[in-house]
Amino acid sequence: MNSLCSERMPTLPEEQFAEVLKRETSRLRSFVRRRVRDARDVEEILQDVFYALAEANRLLVPIGHLSGWLFRVARNRIVDLSRARGPDLLELDDLLPSPDAGPEAEHTRALLLEALERAVDELPADQRSVFIAHEIEGRSFKEMAGESGVGVNTLLARKRYAVLRLRERLRRTYDELTTT
Repeated sequence: MNSLCSERMPTLPEEQFAEVLKRETSRLRSFVRRRVRDARDVEEILQDVFYALAEANRLLVPIGHLSGWLFRVARNRIVDLSRARGPDLLELDDLLPSPDAGPEAEHTRALLLEALERAVDELPADQRSVFIAHEIEGRSFKEMAGESGVGVNTLLARKRYAVLRLRERLRRTYDELTTT
């Protein structure tokens, strides 16, 4: 079976395909889980990877190093997900103190949420609308471009400038909270 991983092969018989799934699923899941927070996304990426393998097998696409190919497909799917969701896959709650961590953490959380709201309100209107549509409403840049007539690259630039402004603005708030 190790020879499957090191030599070019035109197709996998069904039993060998099942063996590859059995052997590689755990390693791939760990690889994806280290890079993607949401368990549903992890499983979806794994399904995509093995679907790609099944398609490559069906179409008789030669695969050189099978393990390397699987991990490359997984990495590409992670990048695709990252692009679809923006550069940061973390949820806002992952970045804020837990409301269950006591009164001080709850107070800090409230201050940070207020600061975020004010900082978003201070953004120029075009940056604010793109930031809210993408980050809060989960809309894609392609969708926004189709509706607004503004090019995807322009929308991407507006979002980038919004993120840079928010980082700068919120860095001051963070520094104030951590130095007092």
